[in-house]
Amino acid sequence: MSLVVVGLSHTSAPMSLLEQIALDPANVEQLRAAVVASPEIAESMVLSTCNRVEIVVEADRFHGAVSDIADALAGVGGVPADELTDYLYVHYDERAVHHVFSTVCGLNSMARGEPQIVGQMRHALAQAQGDGSVGARLNPLLQHALRVGKRAHSETDLDSVARSLIERGLHRVSTHIRPLRSARVVIIGAGAMAAVSLVALGHAGARDVVILSRDVDKGAALAQRYDVSHAPLDDLETMIGLADLVISCTGATVPVVTTDTVASARSTVGASHVAFIDLSLPADVEPSVATVPGVSRLGLADLQTDDDFDLSPHAADVLREVKDLVTTEVASYAMSRRDAAVAPTVAAVRARAGAVLSSEMERLAKRLPDLDAHGQAEVAKAMSRVVDKLLHTPTVRAKELQRHDTPHDYAAVLHELFDLDPRETLTVKTPPPRPAGEIS
Repeated sequence: MSLVVVGLSHTSAPMSLLEQIALDPANVEQLRAAVVASPEIAESMVLSTCNRVEIVVEADRFHGAVSDIADALAGVGGVPADELTDYLYVHYDERAVHHVFSTVCGLNSMARGEPQIVGQMRHALAQAQGDGSVGARLNPLLQHALRVGKRAHSETDLDSVARSLIERGLHRVSTHIRPLRSARVVIIGAGAMAAVSLVALGHAGARDVVILSRDVDKGAALAQRYDVSHAPLDDLETMIGLADLVISCTGATVPVVTTDTVASARSTVGASHVAFIDLSLPADVEPSVATVPGVSRLGLADLQTDDDFDLSPHAADVLREVKDLVTTEVASYAMSRRDAAVAPTVAAVRARAGAVLSSEMERLAKRLPDLDAHGQAEVAKAMSRVVDKLLHTPTVRAKELQRHDTPHDYAAVLHELFDLDPRETLTVKTPPPRPAGEIS
């Protein structure tokens, strides 16, 4: 069995391909079903966000699993497999663990450190738990990953780094619009990226900000939290007509802002220039809005830079801190996996010893029928202590040796030395089923 991650993201593929293969919820379900149907894959989870599609699997055969995943992606995304393959990334075993932990911390996101990836992975895991496509191998890994993501945001200043993408966009449009202190800013969306945008705008001095959201209650709650205004999405055209800057981050699968809407808004009332910053993939704002006089647009492709380019010294320090956290957690997870590998066999050894002890106590009771209950209990205690002392050192040593990066399988050694029945090990190796919606 092998842990494998196969994916497609802004780090591996051009924006045009990511736009083409962006999946709506129905497509995600199709992809999940196709992956689950593969005979090469034992467990799986599909993570689909605005700039990535990623499949985490426990594979029976590495090459067969990768091939099946590529075919499934091509089929659901409507892209020929030979066009897709060159842009896929594949990670294996420990490197796959490192990638999953880095992803949930936002280190692989275009807006590095963005917080919504934790919720997106939690949602993907809940779906996989719901249909039973994760089990004893993937569930602990993904639970551990979520804990790493929480630590990254609670123990470091990672949330400040996510603002870099927004700040880059604000800097780029600053020459086209009036100073932010006197500008009208409209944010379309009320999710995590909208919150990040609000923080960045606050740091930049913006005072007149309106949130537009299809979910009015959610928009109102976010507006109250950051002391800004809100309005229903039905007011989109009116608000665009009044805006100097529009930031869109809805995660919709079709454009929210069309060229016709912008042209109509500009024909009535508006600032001398309106700039759009589109943080969504697929795009929220039609690229052709830039053809409307007095309008400019920046999309994710325009804001993409090389790794750590133009980061502040503080942001670079924070990213190093989070990367160190990921490295430590990968080592911790690897150690826990090695412990888990030998634990069922150790339990089976102790179960075998307990069975032998019980058998000998029964034999003793027959040979010494006059031995009272107190005497039998004392003999049983003494024999238990002897068994515990004899097993303590070899079982502890087996756990310690299993943690080392060596090719030896010490669980197999114990299995052979004690002539264990494989069925004994299986009874302690299979965890109880987890409730469908349970995520720690």
